[in-house]
Amino acid sequence: MSSSDPAAEGALGGASPASRVLARALDKVIKHSSWRRHAALVAASKSALDLLSSAPAPEPDEASAPPPASPVLGLPAPAADAALGALLLALDPASPKVAEPALECVAGLLSLRLVHGDVDAADPSAAASPHSSPVSKLFAAVLSCVSLGGGGDDALELAVLRVLVAFARCPAVSVSGECLGQVVKACYNVYLGSPSGGNQLCAKLAIAQVLAIVFARVEADAMDVRVRTISAADMMDLSDRSLNDSSVVQAAQTFINEAMEGSDVPEETPPVDAAPIEVEGESSGENGGMSKIREDGLALFKNLCKLSMKFGMPGSPDDPMLLRGKVLSLELVRMVIDNAGPFWKTNEKYLEAIKQYLCLSLLKNSALSAMSVFQLLCSIFVSLISRFRSGLKEEIGMFFPMLILRVLENVLQPSFLQKMTVLNFLEKICKEPQVIIDIFVNFDCDVDAPNIFERIVNGLLKTALGVPAGSTTTLTVAQDQTFRIESVKCLATIVKSMSAWMDQQLRIGEFSPSSSETLSSVDNHNMHNGEEGSGMDYELQFDTSSSDITDSSSLEQRRAYKMELQKGISLFNKKPSKGIDFLIRSKKIGNSPEDVASFLRNMGGLNATMIGDYLGERDDFPLKVMHAYVDALDFKGMDFGQAIRYFLQGFRLPGEAQKIDRIMEKFAQCYCKCNPDAFTSADTAYVLAYSVILLNTDAHNPMVKNKMSKSDFMRNNRGIDDGKDLPEDYLSALYDQIVNNEIKMSADSSVAQTKQSNSVSRLLGLDNIINFVNWRPTEDKAVGANDLLIKHIQEKFKAKRGKLESTFYVVADATILRFMMESCWAPMMAAFSVLLDQCDDKAATSQCLKGLRFSVHITSVMCMQTQRDAFLTSIAKFTSLHSAAEMKQKNVDSMKAIIAIAIEDGDYLQEAWEHVLTCLSRFEHLHLLGEGVPTDASFLTVPLSESEEKTKKATSVLSSKKTNALQNPAVMAAIRGGTYDSTVSKASVSALVTPEQINHFLSSINLLDQIGIVELNHIFAHSQRLNSDAIVAFVKALCKVSMTELQSPTDPRIFCLTKIVEIAHYNMSRIRLVWSRIWKVLSDFFVSVGLLENLSVAIFVMDSLRQLAMKFLEREELANYNFQNEFLRPFVIVMQRSNAPEVRELIVRCVSQMVLSRVSNIKSGWKGVFMVFTSAAADDTRSIVLLAFETVEKIVRDHFHHITETETTTFTDCVTCLIAFTSSQFNSDANLNAIAFLRFCAVKLAEEGFVCQDKDTGQPRNSDMPGGNATVHKDGHVSLWVPLLAGLARLTTDPRPTIKKSAVGVLFDILKDHGRLFSQTFWVDIFERVVYPLLSNERSTSNDQISTSNSAEYTLPDLETQMLAVKCLVGLFVNFFDVLRPELARTASAVTYFIRSPYKHCATTGVSAIIRLAEGVGNKLSKEEWKVILTCFKESVTHTFVIFSKIVRMMQDIDIPDIIDSYSESEQYLDHEMYNNDEEEANMETTSYAIVKLKNHMALLLIVIQHIIKLYEDHRKYLHAEHISILLETMSATAIHSSEVSSESSLHMKFHKACSLLEVSEPAIVHFENECYQSYLKLLQALQHDCPSLSEEMNLESQVLNICKKILQTYLKCAGHGPCDEASHRNPSLRCAVPLSAAKKEELAARTSLVLQVMKILGDLEKNSFSRILPCFFPLLVDLIRCEHSSGEVQHALYKMFQSDIGSMIQVQ
Repeated sequence: MSSSDPAAEGALGGASPASRVLARALDKVIKHSSWRRHAALVAASKSALDLLSSAPAPEPDEASAPPPASPVLGLPAPAADAALGALLLALDPASPKVAEPALECVAGLLSLRLVHGDVDAADPSAAASPHSSPVSKLFAAVLSCVSLGGGGDDALELAVLRVLVAFARCPAVSVSGECLGQVVKACYNVYLGSPSGGNQLCAKLAIAQVLAIVFARVEADAMDVRVRTISAADMMDLSDRSLNDSSVVQAAQTFINEAMEGSDVPEETPPVDAAPIEVEGESSGENGGMSKIREDGLALFKNLCKLSMKFGMPGSPDDPMLLRGKVLSLELVRMVIDNAGPFWKTNEKYLEAIKQYLCLSLLKNSALSAMSVFQLLCSIFVSLISRFRSGLKEEIGMFFPMLILRVLENVLQPSFLQKMTVLNFLEKICKEPQVIIDIFVNFDCDVDAPNIFERIVNGLLKTALGVPAGSTTTLTVAQDQTFRIESVKCLATIVKSMSAWMDQQLRIGEFSPSSSETLSSVDNHNMHNGEEGSGMDYELQFDTSSSDITDSSSLEQRRAYKMELQKGISLFNKKPSKGIDFLIRSKKIGNSPEDVASFLRNMGGLNATMIGDYLGERDDFPLKVMHAYVDALDFKGMDFGQAIRYFLQGFRLPGEAQKIDRIMEKFAQCYCKCNPDAFTSADTAYVLAYSVILLNTDAHNPMVKNKMSKSDFMRNNRGIDDGKDLPEDYLSALYDQIVNNEIKMSADSSVAQTKQSNSVSRLLGLDNIINFVNWRPTEDKAVGANDLLIKHIQEKFKAKRGKLESTFYVVADATILRFMMESCWAPMMAAFSVLLDQCDDKAATSQCLKGLRFSVHITSVMCMQTQRDAFLTSIAKFTSLHSAAEMKQKNVDSMKAIIAIAIEDGDYLQEAWEHVLTCLSRFEHLHLLGEGVPTDASFLTVPLSESEEKTKKATSVLSSKKTNALQNPAVMAAIRGGTYDSTVSKASVSALVTPEQINHFLSSINLLDQIGIVELNHIFAHSQRLNSDAIVAFVKALCKVSMTELQSPTDPRIFCLTKIVEIAHYNMSRIRLVWSRIWKVLSDFFVSVGLLENLSVAIFVMDSLRQLAMKFLEREELANYNFQNEFLRPFVIVMQRSNAPEVRELIVRCVSQMVLSRVSNIKSGWKGVFMVFTSAAADDTRSIVLLAFETVEKIVRDHFHHITETETTTFTDCVTCLIAFTSSQFNSDANLNAIAFLRFCAVKLAEEGFVCQDKDTGQPRNSDMPGGNATVHKDGHVSLWVPLLAGLARLTTDPRPTIKKSAVGVLFDILKDHGRLFSQTFWVDIFERVVYPLLSNERSTSNDQISTSNSAEYTLPDLETQMLAVKCLVGLFVNFFDVLRPELARTASAVTYFIRSPYKHCATTGVSAIIRLAEGVGNKLSKEEWKVILTCFKESVTHTFVIFSKIVRMMQDIDIPDIIDSYSESEQYLDHEMYNNDEEEANMETTSYAIVKLKNHMALLLIVIQHIIKLYEDHRKYLHAEHISILLETMSATAIHSSEVSSESSLHMKFHKACSLLEVSEPAIVHFENECYQSYLKLLQALQHDCPSLSEEMNLESQVLNICKKILQTYLKCAGHGPCDEASHRNPSLRCAVPLSAAKKEELAARTSLVLQVMKILGDLEKNSFSRILPCFFPLLVDLIRCEHSSGEVQHALYKMFQSDIGSMIQVQ
């Protein structure tokens, strides 16, 4: 042949690429052809070669476009048709050697995009039509090469596969519709029918590649797309060993790589017909809703699903070929779903295809027992969850329990591979954080959905706990252990995903403790899947049609609603009435019978037996519910058997006959209502219903031996239709129906047809699905049953299509994690803890710790305290630090986890820090024991100096440490171990420890060397990175653990104590708000430790506190802050409460050192300093008192200006401190020196310029004051002087006379010496705060009134102090009257207040003081000021009158005996007589007291009268009329009061008897009255004489005459001539006047002088005046004549008056 020449061969085909490709292929065809057999083929090939050779070279602009009507690029139509015709003849499957070059040529043309056109027919007969395109004919010819399963030639099969991939890949050739399905089918047939395993794998890769191309075009909606090459590893079937050979896999990968060579390389020129095709697709999309490309993809996907649903014939259900095809189709579906893009999720048709076809495929294939099928189902389902969960909410709710949970929850009899598959896929799901969140939100928080998340966790828990002891299982020990590890791994992955999602939402930052070496050395897994899932979910948030973004509050409500509803259902299944009541109260159902009946019909999960029991109750409400339940059923058109069968499907009849009777009675009534022509009356239906129930029980109960016959049944029902018989045919048919088909009530029914539950699982009959699906080889009947079930579910889906889809919720609020953890924390805790406790496997313990670690993180951030503490406590217990003798690697890993938690979650641990720090403390303790270092207890139980020596000795003899370990009690206690809560071993354990135990212990704790002590210190050093709340919680926990360490009775330690000091140093630079919170905790801790009984510990902590204080005082404090004082508060409290003098002395020395070294920096700290010294002043240790006073003395002498330049309260504290030293019991000189220092402080205040001027005056203190700072005014001057003076005032109440005297003297000396520095305002303040409280603690204003009973409560020392103070006050007021003038009223009130005192000397002092005040400032007083003084004086005087009223009331019920009985015979008295004598003695004591009180009262008033006279005489020129009036009112009131005293005759008689008995003088009552009236008359006469005009104005003469008249009347009454006297003393038995008694005569004698004074006053009147008053006085004078007198002076005076005055008047007349 000419073609055999190389030169000629190279020139074959001409200039175009297509001609060259075709020429080479045709030449090969000719070479491999048989001349006889393929004559036509050879001729056609040669003819085509000639045309190709003669074809002109294409023009440059024609190179990219085919000639008109030519199917090949660059060739004329005749040449192209001839060449393609030759290829069609060569594609003969009977001649593989001829067909192979042809196929290679077709593949080359397609790969180079040299062929174009549409493939419109795949059938060879259709392709032979003249209307078919050449490309269609070529496509059909290629398919014909494998139409019969291939010719058995491996090379030909591979060539065909390559061409099919090329057809699908070429964008210039459109393979669509049925043709595309034929491509898939051809590859499918090669996979199933090829004897070569390599060809099978290549066919599998080819079909996968075709699908990848098709669905990539679907996403892009374009022909020319980039497609990745399928990897053979992704499509390997591990169950088929023939396809797993490495050489086969490699060859298949090479095949697909060659077929796809250049697929990912962008084309230099645009595809030839891509644009037209895309335009066509768009136009088609406008008409039909989707482009042709996407419609083809949808059809192909449906076909794949249909291929996966092919089942074998009943005769051969386990056809292996069919199974291989099913597995392939499912693998392809999985690949499509795994690579689905955004278009799948948004296109309703594609989503609907998934629901209708793929879900149905999953459902049908779920009954198969093939493990490969199950794995693929799970894989597809996981992909659906990951990518399409927003649109498949209800489907997921159905398939998840069926595929995953049922296998997961099977603990005893699971298939190992099957459950491992489930666990692996669960782990894959759990790696996607958003998937886990969405599952919980959309199912566990949805009332109408199953609790998938909760069941996952509980199922994993069951698996993690392993097979229960004593249970029968098919698992080996190794398999069970594998399950346990994998389940814990899944749980850990769940928690990790939740943690990652939380961190992402809260922007916490990267949180990856699993990457830390402290937890595990296991390699970290990539989070690609999780990220992919999260990314998809991010896109889902914008799909508002299928999802709803909600917040955690609404989810919480839905979750709570669901939990409460489930609680109600649970209650109903136990006690129906309680359940219904609970549901009504919680408003889950309405309170009407119709609502309850609807609930019983439709709610899933209700126990059918309990429903029947409730409906049969006879109570009113259940009866109404039963009626509503039956009335809601429609029996219209049903025969009786159907109706009763339908009726009983909703519940199970109760066992009680009466209940059945009520239910059947209502059923009969309702049936007859729906079918009025069925029976004559409802009674017929009622009886027949009973008969049917009996027949059903009799026929189908195996316990019944003698069955009811048909004749028996008919006989039993004779005459029931209103006396007539029902038709025999009717009863016979009914009998046959019941006997042949048992009436199964709800509990026995296989399909609950009448239950239309809102729950998805109930709606879809999930319970029945699970009953039908099992994982053993299926039986013949199972397929039929499954078909019925599938049909039923499909009907449910159809009924649901018209309804709204369930809303899919997407949550971004991290609060949802709280609800998730609340539902799963307990199972997770159990799973992690149990496996960690029982297993030592590195991988298992690593997963457990990882799960616990992430759980701590979530619960800490979510502030779930209980759960957080539980997880953290579990980790802490597994550190085994409390029982270190059995230390293992997992315990060390637990300790590493604790450290990691402390570093990474420190901001959220809060109270859980206690568990962390407890572990750190125990770890450090074991670390020291391992090194042989002496324990802290050896230093804390001996003096400090000895402990230092032992420390030096221990550090110098390192070689003997471990040798002496046996003798170390701490080591022995650690070896014996204890519980987590207490490391102290039980007392019953022997204290002896063997050397072997010691060695084992040391080898165990050597494991802890993996953790360096530096890592522990790292936690404390980085405490300054904690946030504000976290550092406070950290310090609280550290203090608590430290207290536990220190209070150990056998092994006190100071590890945490030293760390507290370090923490304080590290965090001292924090802002004050935070530092103050920290120090509040530390302060309380230092106080508690400082008060411990262990002296060494207390001293150590006080010294540590001193170090902190010294450092803190280096920082300057601004004015008006109080933190230095708070810092020193522990010193103060310990000083006040400590019982150890060593500690108190150390505190005094520490404070002294701090003050003297940091005196310039102390501001608010002075308060704490002085409080320490104040407590020291009261100490019972002499050295402490002297040391403290020495320091205070130095402070006051040398650093007084530092005290006064800070807060004003500082000086107050200084004064309080000095006052405290006045009470010292050791040194009296120190007491007086302290008071002297108070005087010194006053001097220093004056020297330092604390001038108390009013702020608005702006006047400086006197310029002659020393110091040169005369113009300096300091703030707070008032507050500095007041505490000084108030402190001295407090000392005035000291019980010691010397202190009291010294205090009063110093107080008023300071006021006297420095009063010129005080402004008027300050004086007022001083009087308010110091002077007035000193005089009376009960008075606060001038108007306050205190009764004598309150005054009587004062002690005599207090009165003496007050009297002295009053005297000093008056002197002070006189000296500084100009400044103190505004205080005159209050001063007068305070001074006169003493007049009211029940004590004579106190009241006398008050009178003297007010008179002295008046004398001292009388010439300066204004009219109003005089009035104020006199008014106060008058009020106080008149207030004393109540004393006499009290005396009268006191003596009212007291009887004074006439004779004193002898007490010598008292032993003979009866009990009541002895009681009477005691009462008489008490009466005499009361009377004696009353006599003294009356004498003092009268004496006081006499003094008052005298001072009034003297006041008038000395200051009459300053007194005005109103002042005189006040004095006269006072005198008048006193005189009237004296008359009242004199008029109490019964009281006088009692006093007379008592004085006789007591042998004391009687009160001079008459003398008191005489003195009062004489002084009154004297004052009136003086006024008449001195001020005639005033006397006339005030009508004083009238007052004088009235007094005279009253005096005469009183005298006559005493003489027995007064009218009152006659009425009271008339004795009708006497016929003549009775002489006066001696007592009366004495009284008359006492009153004689006053009468004589009256006679003189009357006699001195002018004649006119006398004549005017004579008519009034004449009867009195006449009575004087006839009465008896004690002397003749009165008669003589009368004689003179009658002779001179009256007689002259008579003569005149």
